[in-house]
Order: sequence, then C-alpha cells, then structure tokens
Amino acid sequence: MIKIRDLHAYYGPIEALKGIDMVIEKGKITCLIGSNGAGKSTLMNSISGAITHKGSIMVDGQTEIVKKNSRQIARMGIIQVPEGRHVFPGLSVEENLQTGTIVWHGYFGKKSYEAELEMVYELFPRLKERRRQLAWSMSGGEQQMLAIGRALMARPEILLLDEPSMGLSPLLVGEMFEKIVEINKTGMTILLNEQNARLAMKISDFTYVIEQGRIKMSGPSPEMRNNPRVAEAYLGKQAWQHE
Repeated sequence: MIKIRDLHAYYGPIEALKGIDMVIEKGKITCLIGSNGAGKSTLMNSISGAITHKGSIMVDGQTEIVKKNSRQIARMGIIQVPEGRHVFPGLSVEENLQTGTIVWHGYFGKKSYEAELEMVYELFPRLKERRRQLAWSMSGGEQQMLAIGRALMARPEILLLDEPSMGLSPLLVGEMFEKIVEINKTGMTILLNEQNARLAMKISDFTYVIEQGRIKMSGPSPEMRNNPRVAEAYLGKQAWQHE
C-alpha cells in the first residue's frame, strides 16, 4: 500500500501538485482521471522518483520514499511504464525485455531470467512471436506490450501505468485493458493514469479525479461511474445516460 500525504511538486516556479492526499491499496487497481495538464503524470513521476517533490509517500506504512531516487524506488518494486513507451528502438524484443532485469536489479541468474521471460511471453504471446524483431519496426500496440513486459521483468510489486492506451486502435485498447486486469489478478498493485475514463473506471477498484493539481473527487469506481458530475465531465452526458 502507498499512502500519500500533502504532496507538492514543481516545474520551476509552477506548482503542479498542490497538496495531494491519496491511498493506493495493495492488490487493487487505482485509476486517475482528469483533463490534460491536471497533474496525473506528475503524480506518477513523483511516486517513481522521476521528479523532485515534497510531502510524504509512505510504502506499507514503514518506508518513506520522498527523498529516494528513481533507482532506489525501482529496487523497492515500484516500477513505472511512462507515457510514450520509451522502448529501445535498436534492440530486439528480447533484448528490450532483458534490460528490465539489468537496469533495476542486475542480472539475476539464467533460470530466474528465463522464468520471468516465459511469464511475459505467456501474457503477451505476440512478443514471443516477434522476439528477434527490432523494437522500432513494431506497431504502437506491440511497443506498448513490450514496455509493460519490460517493466514486469523487473519483478514489480507496484506497477505505475501512464496512459497505456494512448495512440492505440479501439481493438487494441480493449486487448490492453484485458491484459491489465490479468496482471492485477496475480496480486499486483496497479496505479493507472488513463485518458479513456470509461474503461479505466470499469476495470479499477477506486478512482481519483485530479484537476489543477488537486484531488477534486474520489470514491469506489462503480460509484464514480454513476456520479452525474463525473459522467458529464469525463464520460459525456449523453453517454452516461445510455449506460
């Protein structure tokens, strides 16, 4: 579990997060929704240590991570898949996956590596089919699978997914969300920042609405989906009335 209290983050003189309080429950999917520039990605980057911030981010009620760097946080099992995928274009699929083990933990033995690799290939069979293919030549959906697979190779306990459906076709969006649910069913805690609010709230357990760097609303996802204010702002009034 991650408990965040009075979190502030800045880009130069601009305050991007203005006292965020939230809880990410262990083994659950927590989603963030809000308009562009609301602070959702900034919140994820703060948790992963990618940007400086102040306040409190407590893991499992014991470890304060605000002053830790991104590598230290990753080694604790908090792994982010950033917006835009960021795979290594000149490496093959399998080489990209291997970097997930080396960058965060160091190479952890052939048998263990092969077990992790097989787990990723079972989740994403398309990656196994294309394991020798260079990442640059893959479709956007395949690159997103690769980015998530690489994160899973690091053996995360908490997975931060930033806009996983961005740029994907409707068919691939549905497939991607099915995979996220599969990952969560293994017991993994997931924080999901997603532009597709309808699907994000459908698969998640709890939803936070962020606007202008503050939490505006929060609640169990089924309740939030049926909240007229949330529905009109993020689902579209007409769409909500036909739910």
